[in-house]
Amino acid sequence: MRIGVGISFNKKIQGKMESELDDPSSDGLSLLECLRDMLSETQMLFVDAFLQNNRLDHVTQLMGYHPNYLEMFLRTQQYLLRGDGPLPFHYRHYIAIMAASRHQCAYLIHLHEQEFILQGGDQDWLKGPAFIPTKLRKLHEVNKILAHRPWLFNKSHIEGLRKEAWSVSELVQAIVIMAHFHALSSFVFGCGIKNEPDHHGGFTYRPHSPTENSNDSDYTSDSSSDSNSEPEVGIEILMERMKKLKESQEEEPTEEERRKRFEKVEFQSAELTKPGKKPSPKAEIIKYVQDEEFCYIDFTKRGCTEEAPTFRANEYSWDDHGFSIANRLYSEIGNLLDEKFSMAYNLTYYTMGEVIDVDTSAFRRAIWYYIHCLYGIMHDDYDYGQVNQLLERNLKQYIKTVTCYPERLTKKDYDNVMKEFKHSEKVHVNLMLLEARLQGELLYALRGVMHYMT
Repeated sequence: MRIGVGISFNKKIQGKMESELDDPSSDGLSLLECLRDMLSETQMLFVDAFLQNNRLDHVTQLMGYHPNYLEMFLRTQQYLLRGDGPLPFHYRHYIAIMAASRHQCAYLIHLHEQEFILQGGDQDWLKGPAFIPTKLRKLHEVNKILAHRPWLFNKSHIEGLRKEAWSVSELVQAIVIMAHFHALSSFVFGCGIKNEPDHHGGFTYRPHSPTENSNDSDYTSDSSSDSNSEPEVGIEILMERMKKLKESQEEEPTEEERRKRFEKVEFQSAELTKPGKKPSPKAEIIKYVQDEEFCYIDFTKRGCTEEAPTFRANEYSWDDHGFSIANRLYSEIGNLLDEKFSMAYNLTYYTMGEVIDVDTSAFRRAIWYYIHCLYGIMHDDYDYGQVNQLLERNLKQYIKTVTCYPERLTKKDYDNVMKEFKHSEKVHVNLMLLEARLQGELLYALRGVMHYMT
């Protein structure tokens, strides 16, 4: 007997299950116990995801490499789209479509077009912004700013939307949904996820076997990537660098030195040019996009520094500010996001490639804070000198592409980084990219909400 996701039952459990199904007095709990007896944690999460969504999508299957994270991701997404909150369910899915369209993420657009219809949405809305209510259409400006240049977001955007009959709690829910799907678009492109089997051009997800290396990723090849990529340092050298940092007896850098190191990383990131040409959006995507040319620019080239100064995380942080205002205006979402951020930031299996018992904390922190640096966010307690020691140029380029313009990523970009990492470890890195980007975007957005309210 088989039940979805390639799960097969042995005869003993199958017999027990069938007897329970035949027993009219059974309340179904013992059937669930049978499932739990024989399914792994990941498989149970797959069953839960299938029951929630009527499909086991490719994102869920790929995140299944990391079940502890997947559980929190599913719980958060379920709450965003189907849990308590002021926005109607069909609005939530339409906002997801709007968010995914900023990065031309056809995968997420197709998924939520279907969900939008299932939730009773008007088919005409899928023709484009001209057919949707003015209230939703007015989200366009906030959507494009948060997707590409979140440092431009301020209380004036809240004030404008309040005049269009948006309540503050509705706005916070809409902002979290937009940020969630902007970041999820990065994950979809970063891992090369293709359309579902029932979508145009879709296929069945085939997970990598433990013996496969990451070069078999499902991307469309593109020769426009940088052909002069630098040779990658191996895991051995990276481990030596992490060990030296851990054993270093150097004095803690001064506040001024930390600032200079942050600015150095910031300016170096601006030298990493955009890979290739922005793909021309297909008709099925472009119909949702307004102001198509608006895109990410390097924070150091933002123009007026007085209007968008460096974001100091010691003055407005997720732990001390963002978490509480999110919970206050959108009950429970702060707790769900906080658990998910913490899981992504701290998740480790103490491995790197084929090496075990490795403390990867310095490498993980470097990735997280580099992403925030791309958005002009500085953490005063972090030494940004470690970014240049632990993240080589090719990896920085990959991180910047996935975070800032994921629609330009190619198979070659993916293949050129972390060559000695297992496929599951590359997925792990992309989970950190997703969550660090999401947190950075929400820091700007929730600070704007706080300024509006005070």
